[in-house]
Amino acid sequence: MRFPPHFLDEIRARLSVSQVVSRSVKLRRQGREFTGLSPFKQEKTPSFTVNDQKGFYHCFATGEHGDIFTFLIKTQGLSFPEAVEQLANEAGVPMPVSSPEAIVKAEQNDRLRELTELAAKFYQDALNAPIADKARNYLIDRGLSREQVTKFRLGYAPNSRNALKQHLEKAGFSEKEIVLSGMAIGGNDIPVPYDRFRDRIMFPIADLKQRVIAFGGRALDPDQPAKYLNSPETPLFHKGHQVYNGALARKSAYDLKSVIVTEGYMDVIAMDSAGFENTVAPLGTALTIEQIQLLWRMASEPILCFDGDQAGKKAAFRAVETVLPHLKPGFSLKFAFLPDGQDPDDYIKDHGAAEMKNILDASKPLSEVLWQKEFTADEWETPERRAALEQNLISLINGVEDQTVKTHYLREIKSRLWRAFQKSGKNLEKSNSNWQKGGKSSAKSYSGKYGANSRQPATNSLLSSPLMKGPEKQNLSHEAEIIDLIITHPWLLDTEDELFSSFKFTTEDAKKLRDALLEAQFVQNPQNSLDSAAVQSHLEKLELHSLAAQMQRKVTQTGAKSAEPNANSNEVLRKWHELMVLHHKAEELERELDAAERAYREEDNQLNFDRLESLRKALTQSMNEVL
Repeated sequence: MRFPPHFLDEIRARLSVSQVVSRSVKLRRQGREFTGLSPFKQEKTPSFTVNDQKGFYHCFATGEHGDIFTFLIKTQGLSFPEAVEQLANEAGVPMPVSSPEAIVKAEQNDRLRELTELAAKFYQDALNAPIADKARNYLIDRGLSREQVTKFRLGYAPNSRNALKQHLEKAGFSEKEIVLSGMAIGGNDIPVPYDRFRDRIMFPIADLKQRVIAFGGRALDPDQPAKYLNSPETPLFHKGHQVYNGALARKSAYDLKSVIVTEGYMDVIAMDSAGFENTVAPLGTALTIEQIQLLWRMASEPILCFDGDQAGKKAAFRAVETVLPHLKPGFSLKFAFLPDGQDPDDYIKDHGAAEMKNILDASKPLSEVLWQKEFTADEWETPERRAALEQNLISLINGVEDQTVKTHYLREIKSRLWRAFQKSGKNLEKSNSNWQKGGKSSAKSYSGKYGANSRQPATNSLLSSPLMKGPEKQNLSHEAEIIDLIITHPWLLDTEDELFSSFKFTTEDAKKLRDALLEAQFVQNPQNSLDSAAVQSHLEKLELHSLAAQMQRKVTQTGAKSAEPNANSNEVLRKWHELMVLHHKAEELERELDAAERAYREEDNQLNFDRLESLRKALTQSMNEVL
């Protein structure tokens, strides 16, 4: 709703800033201004000022600045229209009326709010009547105290088709209004409307001004098909836009800068009774983006508390998918998971409030739950499956509307992918190493039909070959060139990180430096491109700077030519692609060499030996080639 400037000015003229602020901040006059402790952060020395003449407040500690409307929005979580209405009432300024249609709608909604408030009182009175013995016993069995019943205005809907309807009609409400409010079911095919809620524990649902607008009802009859039943959509109630207990939880959420979301009415009451007054619940449906935006007005990172079973995880995953496109700097969700099969009500009864706090304190950020959602969905032992995982994650993140958040998520996911598959690669290398130690590929295990194992020993030339001495002893200058190029031009990792991480380096030194460079890019410096100074600092921190210097000297000693530090980006990329060609050529030769090894093992004739030696020479030439 748009408010005329003169209307807002009239409110400002009648209410000083210090008058509004002093209700929540202790102010002391200091010259023409007032000072006090900041309401936006904890501090011991006042940094918060109020100037009535200029009509604003300013917090030097946080930079928060505004007028009386802004102050209520920032400290109480009100929307702008809510703040205007509250201050207008306080100032005695009538709210503006926009159109005849708006007047009719406002009057209708006022009538419906009176109706639902009367219905809430009817249900409360019924809970104390003799007909509600079963309902009261149910609440006692669930451990609810009289104070809790009163605080949440719990009631009972009698097992009657028209008890509430008749009560409301006696109070002057029409049958049409009763049906429109959702308290009775009617329609063209229902000649006589009847009460929607019958024989149920009633939970009033209030808006953020604590006005009753709808109800939730818990069936007492176990044979009822719907255990919980909510009011339908009405002019007052849109279940995807409201949360249960929002009005009572809002102040606590602002004080604590945290709001907790559970799944049901009883969970909210149990949490509130255990001291977690900042708890709300959605209204029988999956969390909507409108509800999340409402929660963000209370706290920047609401904690969603779910059961630890499959249903709870699915609910969490749905929430991730709902909110992901709408993330913005500083605003997200966190997730707390209870042990399998327990809800907050059960857990608090079994373990107490302190253990519940531990569960909440251990809540996981949204990025962690997103990763778990995708990573645990399958096995990723092949490159193709890993590529599918990466593609799916990037596709989800590309849906984020805020570019800054999207950039950080892409870096976070790349970092997680690298860490996860780096471990997989090390396990694979370890497995290959163990296989080789078993004697199946070492030169000394080659024995022919005349040897001790009825196999002929390998020839002296083969045993002395660099191939048979193991890859770590080969002169692999192109590996040193690759490392040198990344150290000299670390900006390459912005686009070439995935290719670099997949390199099958044959020397342990190259592997260590590769891992350190990727760690610097994805873990230590996820926000910006790396520069040479950051690389050197990270290598020194890991005590790998000497190893890097040795690797770079090897490039110089072998006559190889990496791109110079002052080379332009096109020259650097040309050199990078040349090294890629050489690297892949070597990989192809290694695959052929493996096949030749197997052939020689199976039949150690001269033809197979010559083929093995030829491939070995080709591989050595490829690895030592200087482009």
